Amino acid sequence: MKQLIVNADDLGADEARSRGIFEAIEAGVVTSVSLLANGPALNDALRRIRSLGSNKVSFGLHLNLSEGRPLSSDLRILVGPDGSFLGKAATHRLLMQDGDTALREEVSRELSAQIEVLRNVGIGIQHIDGHQHVHVFPAVRRTVVQQAEGHGMPWIRIPEETFPLDQREDIPASLKEEALLFSKMAGTARHELNGTGIRTTDHFRGLFLRGRLSLMTLEKALRVLPSGLTELMVHPGRVPAAAPASPFSTFSNRDREQELEALLSQRFREILEIENIDLTPFPEIVR
Repeated sequence: MKQLIVNADDLGADEARSRGIFEAIEAGVVTSVSLLANGPALNDALRRIRSLGSNKVSFGLHLNLSEGRPLSSDLRILVGPDGSFLGKAATHRLLMQDGDTALREEVSRELSAQIEVLRNVGIGIQHIDGHQHVHVFPAVRRTVVQQAEGHGMPWIRIPEETFPLDQREDIPASLKEEALLFSKMAGTARHELNGTGIRTTDHFRGLFLRGRLSLMTLEKALRVLPSGLTELMVHPGRVPAAAPASPFSTFSNRDREQELEALLSQRFREILEIENIDLTPFPEIVR
């Protein structure tokens, strides 16, 4: 049996991005979303969530430690002089450290703050993942598992993915290098789940599709989808007419609309039917 969770990341980055994600939800092709608790358009995303009808979708936290401003106060290590996060490259270098107690304490405080923001507005968090996969970095992964267990969040993304040999000539070297690094760290993070009640999907797809998900690449991935439960990470959205200047401005671009068009196409539904793939949100877990 093949089951597929199509999870849209970055909900709340901006209103156009959220609008595109909800188009895919309402079409029944996105079954799960990850929210940016410090996203500039979080309130718009929450309004859209409250207006959802019978669409079955699961909600998760997209832990962000690299873009915009944190939700917790008095951080010293995770932020720069202006109080904002350090950006992708600097944050990744920082979070490669393991054993820095002060850094881990700041990560824990900010993670708690982001969880509480969603809890306080009534969002039931079923899963957790990381913006730019920060949740599997050495300074973060143990804390994420501990807090997921403590807050009753049953699912964690483990973005461990085998390099798709059939697409090796199409994948840029920089994307390959980054994706393989994330996948390696995810394999190490998987061990943190041992002895906990936290689960992850059987398979993950999306690392090697970043910025290149189209109907063609999507069909290639689905043709060889293994049996079991797979999470497919996607980044659909609409491009704003005039994007406000913010650390999230680059999130909404033509690549996002290409992904949305692929997901909304009739051909995507046909492939699912041909390959006997059932779409599902993250399953409820009775404890």
